[in-house]
Parts: sequence; structure tokens; C-alpha cells
Amino acid sequence: MDFPSADAYGRSLRGFGVNMLVRDVGRSLTFLSEVLLVEKVYADRDFAVCRHQGQEWMLHSDASYHANPLLALTGDGAIRGAGLELRLYGIDPDAAAARADAAGHHVLQAPADKPHGLREAFLVDPDGYVWVPSVEKVAG
Repeated sequence: MDFPSADAYGRSLRGFGVNMLVRDVGRSLTFLSEVLLVEKVYADRDFAVCRHQGQEWMLHSDASYHANPLLALTGDGAIRGAGLELRLYGIDPDAAAARADAAGHHVLQAPADKPHGLREAFLVDPDGYVWVPSVEKVAG
């Protein structure tokens, strides 16, 4: 199945959406697919749609955003996503942290059982976004 045109896709969006500005769409997709096992719905050089458990979000390259006001906040060396946790439930944090470490990504916090009933890790992607894979912690 072919992905719809930008106009058709944009008109189809409803509810709540997430769009992440990234320096390199391919590099970000590699992190998402190899570390967090996220599904790639569509990707080209400047745009991608990702999916996890039926939820979709978009990646746009800086170059594709033209005159968007967010570009003023994402200059060289800017830490993107500061204060934002991107949580993926149902992803084993121990396995994801091991994959992140093996691929040279920063593990901000090693997997740990939390008082709110989840085992989670905090992993930093190439653009500085923090991803939190988690599963229910084992009772005991």
C-alpha cells in the first residue's frame, strides 16, 4: 500500500498528535526500530511515521520544517525535548537498555522497579529526547 500524499495524510489526522523535530530522520528511525522495536509506517529522507501498539507519531527533519517557529529553539547544540518523557509501555526496559548501550546510546537511568508499579529505563536518543520503555514490575 502506498502512503498517502502529505495533503491527504494531514487531513486524515484526528485527536492528539506528536511531531518530533530531528536532525536526521534515518538516524532517529534506527534508534527507534533497533532499540525500542518501534514499527516504521513510512519514511523518506525528511519525514517518517512511527507506530507502537496502534499509536502513531511523526518525525520531521529540521530541513523539512522551512519557516516554522520551532526552528529558533532547536539551534546547534540545543537539547531537544528537555523535560519531556516519551513513554512506550510493553517494551522490556532491560532489553532496550542493553540494546541502547550496545549501540552507543546514553542510558540516562538503568532499568529499575518504580513505586508506581512499573519497571522502566530512561534512554536518550540521538537528538536528546528521553524515551522510557516500561513493563509491569514482577510482584515479589
